[in-house]
Amino acid sequence: MFKINIDKECGCFKKSAYDNNMSFNSKDDALIQAQSMVNHMNTKFCGKHDFTLSEDGQNFSIAMNAPTQPATSGGCCGGGHCS
Repeated sequence: MFKINIDKECGCFKKSAYDNNMSFNSKDDALIQAQSMVNHMNTKFCGKHDFTLSEDGQNFSIAMNAPTQPATSGGCCGGGHCS
């Protein structure tokens, strides 16, 4: 059995149609579903988190991370006092 585990369930995940600890007989099916979930979660959820996929043998894990901050431009630190 191949499992997809969500490390931490955010509010958007809890409201979604997805289930945690889903099991599959086929590694390919599990991988396709996990990649689809990560793509959906990164594009359709609220954007407060980024989601990444990792594989450990028969388990696929989706981790929730803080979103990457956009790079500042023009030497401005983003503190609001440069304009």
